[in-house]
Amino acid sequence: RAMELPPGHFPAARAAAAALGYLRYLRGGPGRGLHLRELRRARRQDIDDVGHKYYLELELEDVLDKDSTVSCTAEVLYHLGSKSSAPDVQVTVQGELRSTEQADKEFYNRIRSLEKELVAENIPDSHGNVPPELEPIHLLAWVASGYVIWQNSTENTKLHLAQVKHVKQVKRSDEDLQFDFVVLLHEMVSQEVLPWQVTLLWHPQHGARVSQSRAAGAGS
Repeated sequence: RAMELPPGHFPAARAAAAALGYLRYLRGGPGRGLHLRELRRARRQDIDDVGHKYYLELELEDVLDKDSTVSCTAEVLYHLGSKSSAPDVQVTVQGELRSTEQADKEFYNRIRSLEKELVAENIPDSHGNVPPELEPIHLLAWVASGYVIWQNSTENTKLHLAQVKHVKQVKRSDEDLQFDFVVLLHEMVSQEVLPWQVTLLWHPQHGARVSQSRAAGAGS
C-alpha cells in the first residue's frame, strides 16, 4: 500500500527533482525547456528488500511556451542500500508537448554552419542573464545535467543545475553535434556546489544522449 505524502514533503520534492531530470534528458532539447510548475500529488510505498517507490503527479511547463502546461505521472524507485545505482524512473506525459521540429532544425543548421566551434562560459551570467543566441545551449545543458541528476539522485539529495561554467563544441565526423559541458550542480540539501563534466551528443532526428559524465575535481 502506498502512503499519501503532502506535496510539500521534502522526500516528495526530491523524488520530483529526479523525475524531472530524467524527463529533461528524455524529452528536452535546444527548443524545449521543461520546468516543474507544481507537484500535485505524491505517494510513497516501501517495498520489502527492494526500496522506496514514489508515485508522483506533476504539472510541467515549457519555459519557451509559458501558456501551455502538461500533466505527467512519474514513478521513482530508490534501491535500498545502494549508493551507486540510479533510481528507476518511469515517466508518462499526458497530452502533447509542443513540436520543436522547426526550431531544432534551425539550431542544428546554425551550429553546423559556424566557421569556428562554439565556446561559451558562465551561462547564465552573474546577473542571471542568458544571451538569446545561447538559450538553446542553456537548454541543452538542462538535458545534459538532467542525465547527471537522474543518475546521481538519492532519497537524500536534491540536485539542481546552477550554471554552465563552460561549454565547448567539438567537431565530429558524423552528423551529431557534440558539446562538452562543465556544469555546476547545486545540491539543495547539503548546499554543496558540484562541478560535473558531461559530453552531450545531439541530433534533431535522434535527440540527445550523454556519452560520458564524471564529477570534475576541484580546480579542473
